[in-house]
Amino acid sequence: MAIHYHCRHCGTKLGTITNTSIHSEALGLHKLTEQERQEMVSYDLSGDIHITAICEDCQESLERNPDYHQYDYLIH
Repeated sequence: MAIHYHCRHCGTKLGTITNTSIHSEALGLHKLTEQERQEMVSYDLSGDIHITAICEDCQESLERNPDYHQYDYLIH
């Protein structure tokens, strides 16, 4: 089992954790609401977890251009 992080706005792979003994509390997933969990966390058939987050470039773009929040996908 691996945990894969991708940017929700541009699709960039942010990283992968391959430690199979990690708990959701260590990842902070227990702090998400049910809606946030449904939007940000998915599981594939092999048992891997896919988490959408935000990369530094997209975060900077959103801070400089707040109107970009209306878009699901950003290109930079």
